[in-house]
Amino acid sequence: MFKGLLEGCVLEIINNGETYGYQITRRLNALGFTDVVDGTVYTILVRIEKKNFVDIAKKPSDIGPPRKFYVLNDAGREELQKFWDKWAFVSSKINELKENKQ
Repeated sequence: MFKGLLEGCVLEIINNGETYGYQITRRLNALGFTDVVDGTVYTILVRIEKKNFVDIAKKPSDIGPPRKFYVLNDAGREELQKFWDKWAFVSSKINELKENKQ
């Protein structure tokens, strides 16, 4: 049921501005997704990269190899909108169930 939930969250984080994997993981952790680790985020990033939802720029890092910075492109923004539409539908139905207890 929650398939794609983290992918949608990652797309939203990227939509807020250019970012890289470690920053995305830390943002998810700060939001309360404390079980999310870098490996999970990098798997999602590979998937959305293959789906061509992001544009990527490699930039030097002070502490190692260059980092991949992600920016949402038009296809990514369209996918993000689909995610939010689906979320609105699901959350409204859950609220409906909660309010109509019998």
